[in-house]
Amino acid sequence: MPAHEIVVGITGGIAAYKAAEIASALRQKGCGDTVVMTEFARQFVGPLTFQTLSGRPVVTGWAVDSEDYTPRHISLAQRADSMLIAPCTANVIGKIAHGIADDILTTVVLGMTCPVVIAPAMNKNMYLNPAVQDNIAVLKKRGYHLVEPEEGFLACGETGIGRLADTGSIVEAVEKLLAPKETQ
Repeated sequence: MPAHEIVVGITGGIAAYKAAEIASALRQKGCGDTVVMTEFARQFVGPLTFQTLSGRPVVTGWAVDSEDYTPRHISLAQRADSMLIAPCTANVIGKIAHGIADDILTTVVLGMTCPVVIAPAMNKNMYLNPAVQDNIAVLKKRGYHLVEPEEGFLACGETGIGRLADTGSIVEAVEKLLAPKETQ
């Protein structure tokens, strides 16, 4: 049995290909990772990639777990020790901040009671947009953990903040949340 159960959410941005490395790194660290992909994420990377790397079926839509007939979004939330969304688009950040659950990923997020880590990735102007910054502030206030994006070359050909943080930083953020708290 894995040391920790992690739900890995993948949203639709070019950085979705980097999520494959993240899912693999989490599994190598002994975590059981179940991948949940949005429709747009599947346009960038196929579910078979993540099924192979996680060793589990990828959640791409609504379903019921056959063993107890629990809706999938509830059963994932109940057994997760942590959730990571990487990359996390401006669209999904906004949906979560405003309680919108119109796909499997946002519905799973709203059912979570464990720590949730978001790792944004988008164009620099989108990331710095006041609406996106306000939504990130709302999520931080509610206890979500943010792995800040990096500065560098962006898929649009520009340079600036918005690159998905490196795999090591993202995996480390999840590990910190799962580490036993030291007694004082």
